[in-house]
Amino acid sequence: MLSKEQIAQRIAQELQDGYYVNLGIGIPTLVANYVPKNINVTFHSENGLLGMGPFPVEGQEDADLINAGKQTVTALPGASFFDSATSFDMIRGQHVNLTVLGAMEVSQNGDIANWKIPGRLVKGMGGAMDLVASAKNIIVAMMHTNKHGDSKLLSKCSLPLTGVNCVKTVITNLGVFKIENNSFKLVEIAPEVSLDMVKKATNGNLVISNSLKNIVFAENNSKN
Repeated sequence: MLSKEQIAQRIAQELQDGYYVNLGIGIPTLVANYVPKNINVTFHSENGLLGMGPFPVEGQEDADLINAGKQTVTALPGASFFDSATSFDMIRGQHVNLTVLGAMEVSQNGDIANWKIPGRLVKGMGGAMDLVASAKNIIVAMMHTNKHGDSKLLSKCSLPLTGVNCVKTVITNLGVFKIENNSFKLVEIAPEVSLDMVKKATNGNLVISNSLKNIVFAENNSKN
């Protein structure tokens, strides 16, 4: 099964030259560490940063330079800083090409639940609802099951929804899934993961692509 870093590395293969990309908290933040050398991507953080770089080297952290998840980050040459109102104008104006979010649950029709578990303290929804309502393309990065071993790919979400029918792709530690025709279509499978493992771990309707292939990682050609 893939590690969290490998999930992020696979998502980085979806990046295209010139993309503006918003990264959610959790696994998505790791994507900034795996941008291929041959493309230029600008990362956006809803707390007011355009041009976010990878995590800083230990000992070189700047406590004033953080992402939306309160993690210390770096800023690339030419980065811009602005208020949250301007940042959300960028999101709502659909100036972000790709959004990568974590999730607690995703349904087979593309619904996402990623902001609240009833009965638990929640600091707030952050920019999640604006992002899922406005993003042109949403990829969810998450582990396939929760800590209890229950599937997070469901026929219907049980938690409060963040957005409806908005997720295009889900990349988990088991594989890459496209949401098509009210189903999770498995298009790539993680090395040494069997179809039986995927079937047992998926609660929602699962379709196996006729052109199913293994996830392949190119040599580490990251800028970072």
